[in-house]
Amino acid sequence: MASPILVMGHKNPDNDAISSAVGYAWLKNEIARRDGSDDVFEPVRLGPLPAETAYIFEKYGVEAPRAISNVCARVRDVMTADPISIAHDAPLIEAGRSLRRHNVRSLVVTNDDGSYAGLITTRMIAERYISATDRVDDEALDAKDACAAVTDDLVESLFEKVDDVLETDVLSLEAEGLLGEAVEDLMASALREAVVLDDAGMCIGIVTRSDVAAKPRQKVILVDHNETRQAATGIEEAEIVEIVDHHRIGDVSTALPIRFTNMPVGSSAAIVTSLARNEGIDIPVPIAAVLLSACLTDTVILKSPTATAFDRDQVAYLSSILGVDHVEFGIEIFRCRGGEADLPVGKLVGADSKEFQLGDSVVLIAQHETVALQAVLEREDEIRAYLRTLVEDHGYEFALLMVTDIIAEGSQFISEGNRRIVERAFDISCKDGSTWMPGVLSRKKQVAARILGA
Repeated sequence: MASPILVMGHKNPDNDAISSAVGYAWLKNEIARRDGSDDVFEPVRLGPLPAETAYIFEKYGVEAPRAISNVCARVRDVMTADPISIAHDAPLIEAGRSLRRHNVRSLVVTNDDGSYAGLITTRMIAERYISATDRVDDEALDAKDACAAVTDDLVESLFEKVDDVLETDVLSLEAEGLLGEAVEDLMASALREAVVLDDAGMCIGIVTRSDVAAKPRQKVILVDHNETRQAATGIEEAEIVEIVDHHRIGDVSTALPIRFTNMPVGSSAAIVTSLARNEGIDIPVPIAAVLLSACLTDTVILKSPTATAFDRDQVAYLSSILGVDHVEFGIEIFRCRGGEADLPVGKLVGADSKEFQLGDSVVLIAQHETVALQAVLEREDEIRAYLRTLVEDHGYEFALLMVTDIIAEGSQFISEGNRRIVERAFDISCKDGSTWMPGVLSRKKQVAARILGA
């Protein structure tokens, strides 16, 4: 079976990035089953679960997607799994017959316990036979005698043990190792084959130079982003087959046409919900809870200016499945974040942060939504110091944290670096690096758009 198609949100994932990936992977699997397709879709995440996401997953029994660090090709993507093997004490004639019967160039030699001992290849056997001719003195024997001598020697060699000729100096790889690194090692190896071993020392695969020439590409679906800076490491090596997003169109490019669903709405989860409804597929309660939570966090319980009639329709639909009031449900989700006084500053700032290209510079805009603004502001000095560190370590033009109070419906701006860009974009003065911005709830529509367009 082919590798699953990975459905993923952006780096530093927020609730919408992870929840939309889970919801869309579920939908794609439902469509595949309905249509008789063999495709399998797996949701993955590029970072830790936000508190509210973990809360919803646990409450509704939803399995958290596995975390990945990149989508680079792996050794397992090209290896021949379950290679043909032969016992170390088998006669050479048996090895030759096995090579011919299975039409392979190499056999894995195993110890008595089944563990890997070495390799035997057609080349090794051929060299063994050819070497028999070296022991014939062509001046001392006539042609008939020479043939008889060679035949006797070859027959004798057929019953030598595999142990006597196997190669033990073979490159060993790990199944999860990066293919790019493995290619370099294999090309530098004396043999054209490498073995893939598991932790128990068992050979689970063989990789040849012909295998690595295939250059496989992991198929992926991007949700809630379409910029390479926000995508998984190694995205240039992957094959993007679809995008579902509600942000501006970025710099991701594809070699072939794809389905690209991009809508100016409040959340990617709302788009996923609509796609399921359009397909006539009923959304089960656990998935509805996941999608509703993302619709509400991304639109600040529909208070954000990014919220549209489309979003309100999807929220109403999901709420009806769950039998909940969307406002109460949303407040419950935001309250579960809590713990602002004890939350590590790196998580407070970085849990929902995004890099943006501004001309030749890069800026960082982070957002922390809360129902306890004062608890966050009491840590302003600590936050400011952390932002300065980010600017210095990453070379950002500036770093801005929006502390969004969903009750007061506004955001406190805390910034470090070149604050003049922020001041010009909003026509404000924030000499001390902090100012209250009433009515500002959306990073995408009210902050990033103005800064990038200033």
